[in-house]
Amino acid sequence: MMTEKTDDYNFETGILEAGAYFAFSASEPEALPIHMSTAHNVKDLDDLQKRYDEHGFCYNRNRNPNRTALAELMTYIEGGEASIACSSGMAAISTALLANTKAGNHILSDKTLYGETIEIFTKILAKYGVETTFADFTDIEQVKKGLKPNTTLLYTETVSNPLISVPDIKAVSEIAHANGAILIIDNTFMTGALVKPLALGADIVVSSLTKFANGHSDAVCGAVTGAAKYVDKAYELQVLLGTQSDPFSSWLVCRGIRTLNLRVKKQAENAAALAKMFEESEYVEAVYHPSLESHPQHELAVKEFGELFGGMLSIELPEDRERMNKFMDNLHICHYAMTLGGYRTTMSYPPMSSHSDMSKEERMAIGISDGLLRISVGIENTEDLLNDFRQALEAAYKS
Repeated sequence: MMTEKTDDYNFETGILEAGAYFAFSASEPEALPIHMSTAHNVKDLDDLQKRYDEHGFCYNRNRNPNRTALAELMTYIEGGEASIACSSGMAAISTALLANTKAGNHILSDKTLYGETIEIFTKILAKYGVETTFADFTDIEQVKKGLKPNTTLLYTETVSNPLISVPDIKAVSEIAHANGAILIIDNTFMTGALVKPLALGADIVVSSLTKFANGHSDAVCGAVTGAAKYVDKAYELQVLLGTQSDPFSSWLVCRGIRTLNLRVKKQAENAAALAKMFEESEYVEAVYHPSLESHPQHELAVKEFGELFGGMLSIELPEDRERMNKFMDNLHICHYAMTLGGYRTTMSYPPMSSHSDMSKEERMAIGISDGLLRISVGIENTEDLLNDFRQALEAAYKS
């Protein structure tokens, strides 16, 4: 598309038109370009109608090339029919939940989740007449008993945050569907590179792409993937609420995802090695990672995940803040960060981060003690990583 010669315009017009359009085709670049434009020009009303009919690009809040590329990529990764890309993981979760519930509905949720997801249920949906109750989704009988006649949605995580428990997705999905309900799974910790919840019976997958999908700790983004009938409802709501991902973040996540398969495999291998070392350490009271035979859902995890169990693990240390601080101070490779899933190893302290809005009693009721540390394992050399944690434990806890 080209404009008329700018020589025909006065300066204040020419400065707006010069260089605005390509004088040659630029439609097949090797690398995905960043489309920062808030709108795309149309030739006439017929062109406009065609774009409406074919889901083309007109206005950024409705569609953007980078967001569309990311949605297509997530649909492939998770094995769904459609996806939307959102401004954050929480935007994805809230959009999916709001689009698929209404006043009078009941949600049955896993009791151990990312803390702010729980707040969506208790602080947001509750105000609009949607009731949520919580159960231990690793106990199928509890799930069955938690159902009500008006239960329309079940919600859990592939691997729980931060206790790394593993629900039987297939069994839970069968329970949901027998009750006429749908199942939403948060697959942030594992990603579709390691497990596909939709193939196990889930109806919708939500993900914080900020984490492992992007993998570089430099973009905040999320996605909703699943059957088109559910994603279409989420898209309609997204347009109204404005929960879309921006072009640059969408571009960054697309770029990050290209190495997802390489990164998550190394992260899972490192996490398994680290979990084994922690389990053998005299200074660590408990280790939570599905690779360990001591993990309560180890056999189920083998069935669902295969040989790779994800890059997230948690450990219990003695509830001694001074020694915990000394342990953290002596780590050189691992640093504290209020996020996860990046290529470097980081840790967080759930009582002061993901579950900080809960009282100690509430946290203890779901198993989150004041000695719990959550570790997001990176792609470092395995021996370097193990040695760093060993020396930090000894520095802090060796008598």
